[in-house]
Amino acid sequence: MHPNRTTAESARRPRLVEHPLSGYLLLLGATLLLLLLGLVMVLSASSVLSLRTTGSPYTLAERQALFAACGLPLMFLVSRLPVTFFRRLAWPLLGLALVGLVAVLIPGIGVNARGHQNWIPIFGPFRLQPSEFAKLALVIWIAELLARKQSITNQWKHLLVPLVPVALLVVLLILLEGDLGTTLIVIPLVLVMMFVAGAPGRVFGFAGVGVVAMVALMAYEKPYRMRRLVSFLHPSQDPGGAGYQVLHGWYSLANGGWFGVGLGASRQKWGGLPEAHTDFIFAVVGEELGLVGTFLVLALFATIAYAAIRLALRTQDVFVRLAAAGVTAWLLFQAFINIGAVLRLLPSTGVPLPLVSYGGSSLIPTMLALGMLMSFARQEPAARAAAAAPKRGPKR
Repeated sequence: MHPNRTTAESARRPRLVEHPLSGYLLLLGATLLLLLLGLVMVLSASSVLSLRTTGSPYTLAERQALFAACGLPLMFLVSRLPVTFFRRLAWPLLGLALVGLVAVLIPGIGVNARGHQNWIPIFGPFRLQPSEFAKLALVIWIAELLARKQSITNQWKHLLVPLVPVALLVVLLILLEGDLGTTLIVIPLVLVMMFVAGAPGRVFGFAGVGVVAMVALMAYEKPYRMRRLVSFLHPSQDPGGAGYQVLHGWYSLANGGWFGVGLGASRQKWGGLPEAHTDFIFAVVGEELGLVGTFLVLALFATIAYAAIRLALRTQDVFVRLAAAGVTAWLLFQAFINIGAVLRLLPSTGVPLPLVSYGGSSLIPTMLALGMLMSFARQEPAARAAAAAPKRGPKR
C-alpha cells in the first residue's frame, strides 16, 4: 500500500470517530437497529401463540408495530427538545408516576396478571404498566434534584433528602405490585446516579445489605419466587416445574449454534418455551440467528452504552451527566438481568429485553429515554456549532 494513502487514512479515522454528531448518530443507529430486530423477532417468536389465541399469527406483531409507530415520532420529537424542557418536567412527571403507581393498586383500576398487580386496562387488549414509566420519571427527577443541589451534595442531609425517601416510596409501591424484577432495576439506577453525584462508599454498603434483605423477604413471602430464584442453579432437578423455562431457554440457544436454524424456524416457540416473545426472546434470537445474532444484540447495546457514557463524561452540564448515567444504568441493568436469566447466570425475574421484547409499556418509555439522550448529544457544543455552520456549496 502506498505510504501516503496509509497516512491519509489514519488521519481521516479520528475525524470520523470525533464527528460532531457521532454521539447522536450512534444512539440513533443502534436504537433503530434494535427496534427493527425486535419487530422481526416478535413476529417470529409470537406467531404460534398469536395463532392459537387469536386465530392470526400476526396479532401480537401488529400490536408491537403499533407501539413502535407511536414511539418513533415521540422519540424524534423528544430528541429536538432543549435540556431546560426536561428539567421543568421533572416534578410533574414524578407526580404522575406516583399517581399511576398508587392507582394500579386500587381494586377495580389495577389488574392482576400472573400474581402481579401492575397493569391498568386502557381499551381492548391494551394495558398500561405505570412502573415502566416510573423509571423514566425517576431518572429525570433525580437528575434535576441533584443538579440543583450540586454545591451542597457533599453534606449527607442534602444528598439523601428528599432523594432516598422518594426513591424508597417508588420501590415500596412497585414491591406492593409484586414486581421484583422492576425493583431490581430501579435500585441500581438510583445508586448509579448517586455514585455519579459523589455519594460516599458507605451509602452503597448500606444499600447492598438492604437489597439482600429485601430479596430474601420477597422470596420468603411467596414460595414460587424462592423456587425461581434457586431453579437456575439446578433446573434439571425440577424439569417440569420451576426449571422448565430455564432448560428450554438453554435448548433454544443450543439448537442455534453459530448461525442459527433460520429466521422463523425456532422449534421452542411451538409451546416449549414460555414467554418466548417477552422475557425469553433472547433465546429465540439465539436459536434462529445463532451466536452471531446474539453477539449483534450485545454489540448494539454496547454501542448505546458507549455513546451515552461518552456523553456523560464530556458534558459540563450536571443534569445531562446524571440523566445520561441514569438511563445507561437502567437499560444496561435491564438487559443484563434479561440476558443473564436466559444464559442461566441469574434467576428469571420476568423483565423484558429493552427495545426487543414485546410490550408497549416497556418500549415507549425506553424510546423516550433514548430520545432524551439524543437531544443531549445534539446539544453538545461541537454538535451545535456544526448544525449552525453554513453549508458549503459544490466547488466550481
